[in-house]
Amino acid sequence: MLQENNNCVIDTEMRDIMGKSVYIAEKPSVAQEFAKALHVNFTRKDGYLEGGDHIVTWCVGHLVTMSYPDAYDPNLKRWSFDTLPFIPKEFKYEVIPAVAKQFNIVKDILTRDDVEYIYVCTDSGREGEYIYRLVRQEAGVKGKKERRVWIDSQTEEEILKGINTARDISEYDNLSDSAYLRAKEDYLMGINFSRVLTLKYGRNIANYLHLDRAVVSVGRVMTCVLGMVVRREREIRSFVKTPFYRVIGQAQAENSTFDAEWRVSDKSMYAGTPYLYKDNGFKDREKAEELVKFLSDPLPAQGVVDSIERKKETKNPPLLYNLAEIQNECSKLFKISPDETLNIIQELYEKKLVTYPRTDARVLSTAVSKEIHKNIGGLRNFPPVKEIAEHILQNNMQKGIEKTRYCNDKAITDHYAIIPTGQGFNNLKNLSVTAARTYEIIVRRFLSIFYPPAIYQKVSITSDVKNEKLYASFKVLVDEGYLKVAKNSFAKASKQDDPDGNGTDDGKADAALLEALKKCRKNDKLSLVGFDIKEGETSPPKRYNSGSIILAMENAGQLIEDEELRAQIKGSGIGTSATRAEILKKLNNIGYISTNKKTQIITPTQLGEIIYEVVEKSIVHLLNPELTASWEKGLNYVAEGSITSDEYLQKLEGFVRRRTVAVMRLNNQSQLVGRFNEISKNYK
Repeated sequence: MLQENNNCVIDTEMRDIMGKSVYIAEKPSVAQEFAKALHVNFTRKDGYLEGGDHIVTWCVGHLVTMSYPDAYDPNLKRWSFDTLPFIPKEFKYEVIPAVAKQFNIVKDILTRDDVEYIYVCTDSGREGEYIYRLVRQEAGVKGKKERRVWIDSQTEEEILKGINTARDISEYDNLSDSAYLRAKEDYLMGINFSRVLTLKYGRNIANYLHLDRAVVSVGRVMTCVLGMVVRREREIRSFVKTPFYRVIGQAQAENSTFDAEWRVSDKSMYAGTPYLYKDNGFKDREKAEELVKFLSDPLPAQGVVDSIERKKETKNPPLLYNLAEIQNECSKLFKISPDETLNIIQELYEKKLVTYPRTDARVLSTAVSKEIHKNIGGLRNFPPVKEIAEHILQNNMQKGIEKTRYCNDKAITDHYAIIPTGQGFNNLKNLSVTAARTYEIIVRRFLSIFYPPAIYQKVSITSDVKNEKLYASFKVLVDEGYLKVAKNSFAKASKQDDPDGNGTDDGKADAALLEALKKCRKNDKLSLVGFDIKEGETSPPKRYNSGSIILAMENAGQLIEDEELRAQIKGSGIGTSATRAEILKKLNNIGYISTNKKTQIITPTQLGEIIYEVVEKSIVHLLNPELTASWEKGLNYVAEGSITSDEYLQKLEGFVRRRTVAVMRLNNQSQLVGRFNEISKNYK
């Protein structure tokens, strides 16, 4: 039944037959928010709060971890081929010594005779589920009614709703299985592959780099990401610049002049020749000069308008932020790492300003869309967007959002996109400048979706001079639409003037030129008063920065810069929103990659590239983004209940066993020295 308890409605059984309820959170700060939401007169005790029939306690992140091999057998502490592959029949776990005190407190509470209900309030995701399940396992929790609280923000309303709608923990068993398997996967691959590769190649690496010892540290996701960085660096090294030469004509329309670019056409004298660079340039300057001479005889050259096209082009507001997208944005704007961004978003979440951070979704759920006016209404208390929020509500612009691309239940697994709660404004004064700006970015992206598209007037004109075609295209913003909302208060003027950024194919046009082009018709005469040659050269691939590599990980190794395309093809990526930042941090810490703090540009280190070479010559599968993504997809299938935990584990153990044995049979150490020498030439 529903029972009122000090302004808080909680879902309970008859009080006279009910024992106490425990609420276990992932962190002390989150536990505090649950305690506040319950409106109970709590007494603070060592490691928990208690008041009436309610107890609130917390983990401090992970309290329990998987045991190292020597816990199974002391002899396994020494690394040896004889003990590989190491695949235990039953996995062992142990309490982390540094947090043993809190574990014992939690254990005593969860197993108390007067406790009947346990509300699991750890983070609503795979990792949060794993944290509690390990505690439950090691504490020996039995005979309790365990309910899972699943929330999207830490507002009081959401916390109470989460408690009232908490489901039996058994409904999350598949998610738990997936979490256990992910840990086993990382454990088995890390233990076996790191040991076998270190035993096989560690001495060679240490001798080559003049080190006392060298450990080859590998992991399912980590090694794949290292591979992405090294391959990109090698692409850049092998890149040969190619010069090219474009011919640009100066065309006149009434009193205005504009540039028109030559491109090869079917009737061109250069069609099908080997002199071309793509379809708008030449490989050699001489050919460009030849064309200029031909077109310039005489000047002004007489052209004819071959075609003119006028159309309106719309640009819709982008989809909402997920964690990967906001990490990329913050990397570009503030030059901070994905790990720093995650810490900021986590802080905003804990201060009730935004919804759950570790999400892959970029859309709203139908349920949330029905209540979205509350989030918008709350933003009237945020000065930079007060008028915008008011305008949306006054004009009922949020109506029908559930029928748009910004709302899609099928695209949501655990949580919807990161959006402002419309609450927590008393915490704004305690934020760093970067955190406050990050909050504004999230707010503006959110409010943008309720505004109409930006509208551009696009004019494309093709002219013919002596059977050679010249092209010009102009795009002018005629209605800002959502762009007026998207402009950040801290943005530089140049960004604000052109927030969308015109593409390279489109020139700028003033009012006079646009007016002149409006009058142009097919077959009109066009005067070309001169021709220039513009020299350019091909560019190498860009190095990853800390934001772009997160996007590439999300898209299984592909750096897809077009936002619309990312949304369309998104599938299982490398790692998860919760783990990607940590992976990059670890690669930096062990010295395999280097991240420039000012630019966030990522490059491999000499050691990292040597490790890559070793893996490529031994377990090349670890470098395959598609394969790594398929493992992640398999874990999702377990979470969905499509495949069983046993099926997945069987495949995993088989993979680890085969690859470990294959490495032991290799005899290629001496061959690698030549490759080390080649690599080292780039690090002198």
